[in-house]
Amino acid sequence: MSLRIYNTLSRALEPFTPLEPGHVRMYVCGMTVYDLCHLGHARAMVAFDLVQRWLKVSDYRVTYVRNVTDIDDKIIRRALENGETIRSLTDRMVEALHQDADALGIERPTHEPRATEYVPQMLGLIGTLEQKGLAYRAGNGDVNYAVRKFPGYGKLSGKSLDELRAGERVAVLDGKDDPLDFVLWKSAKPSEPAEAKWDSAYGPGRPGWHIECSAMSCEMLGESFDIHGGGADLQFPHHENEIAQSEGATGQPLARYWMHNGFVRVDNEKMSKSLGNFFTIREILAKYDPETVRFFILRAHYRSPLNYSDVHLDDARGALKRLYTALQAVKPAAIAIDWLDGHAARFRAAMDEDFGTPEAVAVLFELATEVNKTGSAQLAGLLKALGGCLGLLQDEPEGFLKAGSTLDETAIQSMIEQRAAAKQGKDFAEADRIRKALLEQGIVLKDSPAGTTWEVAQ
Repeated sequence: MSLRIYNTLSRALEPFTPLEPGHVRMYVCGMTVYDLCHLGHARAMVAFDLVQRWLKVSDYRVTYVRNVTDIDDKIIRRALENGETIRSLTDRMVEALHQDADALGIERPTHEPRATEYVPQMLGLIGTLEQKGLAYRAGNGDVNYAVRKFPGYGKLSGKSLDELRAGERVAVLDGKDDPLDFVLWKSAKPSEPAEAKWDSAYGPGRPGWHIECSAMSCEMLGESFDIHGGGADLQFPHHENEIAQSEGATGQPLARYWMHNGFVRVDNEKMSKSLGNFFTIREILAKYDPETVRFFILRAHYRSPLNYSDVHLDDARGALKRLYTALQAVKPAAIAIDWLDGHAARFRAAMDEDFGTPEAVAVLFELATEVNKTGSAQLAGLLKALGGCLGLLQDEPEGFLKAGSTLDETAIQSMIEQRAAAKQGKDFAEADRIRKALLEQGIVLKDSPAGTTWEVAQ
């Protein structure tokens, strides 16, 4: 069985065939670096780190580009609030991004271009769009993209112009000929710092967000490449606008496969800064070890919603502990993976079906059970090697198990309270899962009419 990928563009699973045999070119939209990364960012980085790793396991050479947006309104505003330069702010945030990604075992992309380094390429692309009648200069000094002049607009998101029209503002704002049009070049405002302005044929200003990715992906990977990825929230309008810009300029398909990872949700709402329900990676790593966080992300399929809670992370910790316990009991042999082996073949089949990590992780637990039954060093070696394909199980078992062997009393009491709330809401499956998660941490619950108490298992 060969690799199949769910293509958002076609809304179907498709066999994966790169444009250049043996070489995959992948572009993933990175972070806008005005603040620390949150768990939603972590999910996207882990998801496409997994894609990169599996492509390499599958003997592809991978050129992976993940950009950094280091100029936009939020960055300018934050730098002014902090009383620092834009470069100082973005340098600090990029360094923090790298520290967080490194902690989660995320391999660095092949290239990490910063938007401010590619302004000439952006201006060149805008000039091409203007020559083709797809861009126009507005009275306020901006340059806008004329959405209705691109016939394929909406093909990625499935949104028709009529649907978009129904939700638009009545008034045409910001010098646009049509409310659906979007900005390619923003005219500089007098209040903005000099470092946020570039000279151009359109006057001083800076690029719009969408044009950045079109220019950088084209410059680094060519007019057409294999995979374009990002979070589901980028599908519209960002990726839709990228297609309009890039394909409007070149006449070539931008990417053959479009991949989007699912949202992180808290209490059934999308995690976002605007809702105030987000957690930075650093806040989470202050309570949980990095491999537990990575495992928590990976054991859900990358396209599915990921529900965040301490209970789910505690459950992930307990599950990962079971795998490490098997590796502690039996020293793994150093092996090369035989993909014809039954366990390895099932693991590969799962990963080749749109990076099916839930099924792949299930194989790891099957192996752990076999290791515990047989004491086989070969099977332990296979468990460790397959885990390595996901960026897991590479620490020394003793160190991992010792570091996470206990929960503090506050965390235990919080889980007991969450369990009580689940029981009150008649969510008995959740209540049982919390009890199990605590038991895996060596905490035994005792229910009585007076309430629930706990003790450490002997």
